[in-house]
Formats: sequence, structure tokens, C-alpha cells
Amino acid sequence: MELLDKQKHADLRIQQPSWRNDHFRQIMVNEFSAAASVCPIFLTKNPETGDFYAGALFGFTANENLLAEQPEIAGAFQPLDLAREAFYITGENISIDPEHSRFSETAGEPLFESDGEPSDVLRKIQRVLGQMNIGMAETERFIAALLADSLVEPLDISLRFDDGETVNLQGLYTVSLDRLHELDDAQVLALFRAGHLQLIYTMAASLKQVNILAHRRNMRLTAAA
Repeated sequence: MELLDKQKHADLRIQQPSWRNDHFRQIMVNEFSAAASVCPIFLTKNPETGDFYAGALFGFTANENLLAEQPEIAGAFQPLDLAREAFYITGENISIDPEHSRFSETAGEPLFESDGEPSDVLRKIQRVLGQMNIGMAETERFIAALLADSLVEPLDISLRFDDGETVNLQGLYTVSLDRLHELDDAQVLALFRAGHLQLIYTMAASLKQVNILAHRRNMRLTAAA
């Protein structure tokens, strides 16, 4: 990891990120609305810390992405975490992983103009990092509110596909609407005023995308047969 420098990295170019092998990607609450239109949103736990984070599901097994080949999906939703891949915030600066496959000195778009100013692609990444920085804090507050009201519940999803394979989705959580309806008026009002109530219902509505993804998978199986 090293700080991005207009002199040191003057010749560095960046290629578009690929999410072809992504089946699950972390997202922020400011992405929920767009994500819910094409894929289900869940909570899961960081295996190292045990902390919850929000993520979007694109496929049912490792390296399976049922959306990447759909051009209309890319126009509707692309995770911020994907767009900023290989770039990080370090204090008030931007750091990069110079060994990341996105970087090249021969292919892709330049990070800097000839006068040393950020190129359009770098300015876009700067905006993405800013959105992520804000979104991360908002997401942490949202999840903390869910946990405080005991609204997080595990999901048990088992899917059987046309080729006979059964896939069990494990380690995923959602919001309990039953528990939500048991909260008192003051608790619900607090969730509403914080903007969390809308996020809860967006997560719940996104679960319908599980069956749509399953249909996409079956269609892929049929095409490959």
C-alpha cells in the first residue's frame, strides 16, 4: 500500500473493475435503493471481527455472478466497493495497492493528466471514496439501531435447481418484520426519524430478488444444457 502521488504515479493507468466472479459484495445504506432493484440485500458477519455488515448477493455459490452479463444491471447498479477497488482512504489522503491487477502502465485510462491534475476517472474514484466514507458511517449507525432493537434475525434459505443441485445459503441475516411490529410507538418513531424505517422495508422488499436470481440460474443451466 502506498499514498497516491501525481509524480510517482504519473504514468499509471487503471482498467475497469470486473465483478464477473463476485457472488457477494459489501454495500452501504446509500446504495440500498439501487441494489434492491436487482438483487437481495442481507446482513452477514465479518469472519475476523464478528461485526455485522450489509451486502448484496449476486449468485448462490462462490465465483458465481448471475448479473454481470446483464448490461441493464450495470446501468442500474454497480457497488461502490467495486468501483473503488484498489483505492483506499488513509487519513485525508488516497492510498493505492500498486500490485492490484487494475493497474497498468500500458492499458486502461490514465490517473493523471499531463499537467498532473487528476483525470476524469480518478475524479470519479475520489467521489466514490467520499460516498463510501459517508455511507460507511451511516451503515454502522443503521446496523447498531437494528441490534439495539433486536431486529436482526438469521435466515435459512434452501434452493433446489433444475439440475438437481440443492444450495443452502448460510450466514445471512435480515430484519425481522414481526419483531418490528412489536416495537412500541416511540421506538418506531425513532427509527423513522433516523431514516432507518425506509431502509428496513427496502431490505425486506429486496428478498423477492432471491427467486428472480434463482430463475436466472435455472435459465443459465438450460442454455448450457
